[in-house]
Amino acid sequence: MNQYLSFATSLAIETGGLLSSFFSECGIQASPKPDQTVVTEADFAADRLITDKIHQHFPQDGIITEESAHLVNDIHAPIWVVDPLDGTTNFSLGLPVWGVSIARLVHGIPNLGVLYFPRINELYTAVAGSGAALNHQPIATKAPDPNQPMSFFACCSRTFRTFDVSIQYKPRIFGSCAYSFCMVARGSALLALEVTPKIWDLAAAWLLVEEAGGMINALDSTPIFPPQLNLDYGTASWTVLAAATPMLMEMGRSRIHRKA
Repeated sequence: MNQYLSFATSLAIETGGLLSSFFSECGIQASPKPDQTVVTEADFAADRLITDKIHQHFPQDGIITEESAHLVNDIHAPIWVVDPLDGTTNFSLGLPVWGVSIARLVHGIPNLGVLYFPRINELYTAVAGSGAALNHQPIATKAPDPNQPMSFFACCSRTFRTFDVSIQYKPRIFGSCAYSFCMVARGSALLALEVTPKIWDLAAAWLLVEEAGGMINALDSTPIFPPQLNLDYGTASWTVLAAATPMLMEMGRSRIHRKA
């Protein structure tokens, strides 16, 4: 196994165990952040664990994380992009769809991605040029099936407040940005639209979608990778669309319009 994949997989599973020790089906206390998201004690504990392990094993690599490191200091070094707890609102409410997202960028492009959702026992992995997997089994996006009336697209709570959407597929909101994109990669969703994801929501899932045969881009085609020096990734966000096929990407772009 790729040494970086082995490291990231073990770290994601260890972090999932740490987060599970904080998790309660009755919910836990969360505090609001300036960007209108929330944070818990578990987010910070997971962030410390991941950053400490990366510094210990790969001291020359850079790190961007949601809770502690928002700037890129060296665009030439490999960069780990980490969301220690994706789906914090779900987590704080005692809902099971939340997880850990760990990516490694090489030359600024996602080269490895691991996403682990411990409460539902789903481990997604991708390495550039080697495909995508769910629990070590290959996965791939799926084209629309005219005989399947249950096709859906994944979206977020801001979608219909921000955009006019005329897509015929049923909408589904999971409460985890990364998980929405995983749904496209595994062939469950045809499209996924997230309105304000940050780079740590995207990096691992971005590679997963591409390695599963799908497409993923900012809706306005703004390049997200490679990262930029001196850009505050704590405030930078994009509207991102993932699609199972090029035809679906074209259709999605033509039927999603920002409200006036």
